[in-house]
Amino acid sequence: MGIRFDLDQIISQVGRDKGIKKEVLVQALESAVLSAAKKHFGHNRNLEATYNTDLGEIEVIEFRTVVDDVKDSATQMTLAEARKEYDSECEVGDELGRKLDASVLGRIAAQTAKQVITQKLRDAERDNIFTEYHDRKGELVNGIVQRFDRGNIIVNLGRTDAVLPEREQIKKERYRQGDRIRSMILDIDPNSRGSQIVLTRSHPEFMRKLFSVEVPEIAENIVEIKSVGREPGERAKIAVYSNDPSVDATGACIGIKGCRVQAVSTELRGEKIDIVAWYADAPSFVAKALFQDGSKDVERIFVDEEEHSMEVVVADAKLAQAIGRKGLNVKLASKLTGWRIDVRSQTAVEEEQRRARTALESIPGIGFTEAEFLFQYGYQSVNDVANASPEDLSSVEGIDAARANELIGFAQKYLDEHRDAYAEEDAHRITDIDQLILPQDLKDILSVCGYDRIQSLAALSAKELCEQTGMQVRDSEKVVDAVEKFLRAQQE
Repeated sequence: MGIRFDLDQIISQVGRDKGIKKEVLVQALESAVLSAAKKHFGHNRNLEATYNTDLGEIEVIEFRTVVDDVKDSATQMTLAEARKEYDSECEVGDELGRKLDASVLGRIAAQTAKQVITQKLRDAERDNIFTEYHDRKGELVNGIVQRFDRGNIIVNLGRTDAVLPEREQIKKERYRQGDRIRSMILDIDPNSRGSQIVLTRSHPEFMRKLFSVEVPEIAENIVEIKSVGREPGERAKIAVYSNDPSVDATGACIGIKGCRVQAVSTELRGEKIDIVAWYADAPSFVAKALFQDGSKDVERIFVDEEEHSMEVVVADAKLAQAIGRKGLNVKLASKLTGWRIDVRSQTAVEEEQRRARTALESIPGIGFTEAEFLFQYGYQSVNDVANASPEDLSSVEGIDAARANELIGFAQKYLDEHRDAYAEEDAHRITDIDQLILPQDLKDILSVCGYDRIQSLAALSAKELCEQTGMQVRDSEKVVDAVEKFLRAQQE
């Protein structure tokens, strides 16, 4: 007798419940019974388990080969034995099989069968999940918070569970079991031991998808989201462009009385969102990313194509607004545009340029025009000229190889004679941090350590400042407090 159940009904029911094909379930049952049979009858025997559709049972068949000289009685037999017990007309070399009594399989064997079936079902479910979801990356999904696992949130999507890792969550958000949650499918991991589907709420693309839902013009490709910059839970900037001159891209995303952008912000638990008009001209785009009024608030922009960076010069009164609290505004503008952005105050830049021109003009025998050409080519100090190569210096307009060697010699000699004076002057030069209310000795420490710009200080904590400058804790706290007060006062 084989193991007999109403298998067709069981297979059909499990298939419907789990969404698994009948062939997969049959294969799982055959594998499970075979495993149990080998444990009971012996692993050295040549066994096979097959599903008999006519009888509706799993049959266990043992195969043995007819040989002249038996070396393994578990898999071989003599011709006489074969003709007596199997087939009277068989010959040497035939492989003969007979059905074993599977009803003798005990409790341990049944438990083994259960484990194998469970694993096969789990594998089949995982394959089904991967097949269903692997083309749905980037899709928005709604689910219910099922449970919490070491900081991760397990989300029930209906037919399966997904994981929202701690790194993909918005830090300020808090959920309880049973809460509804909206997220985006970030990845499908077929090798994961836990949930295969990885979700995100912090990825920039999640915000892009939310706007696609709220703004019909985006879904219809009339308005295009060119880029997104986010600090999840804090603030974000999106750059938009209209493919139809009659449609205002920023207006379409904002909506009547801000209803559309507010809907996205509400979904993100109050994350502030700036809608920025995209420009093909990089400097104009950077200016717009920093300020709502764009170039009206920017004095000058110096572009370095090789370093893919821009130095943005703003009026002293606009410096805090450009940087933003904790440096967030300039950081997001950099993410949005893809350019490294350094914001400088106009007073500090003008002082730096004045000192550079004065320094170049102090080289013996150099005139105003020659000094100006050197300045325009990036030479800003006597030291720059003294350390230049003749080849580089001769590339400056109006300077040939002979004159380049002569200027380098003059600069080196002048630098040796006036090194102390230059060191004293450099220690008291005007920088952005002169706008901070701080003792001069702390400003000097910051300048020596390379922190001569408020932008570079804005994102640092007191602990980080201690580690990088060697300041005492109380002094670093004074600096952080002064930066925060400056940024807050300028923006109020």
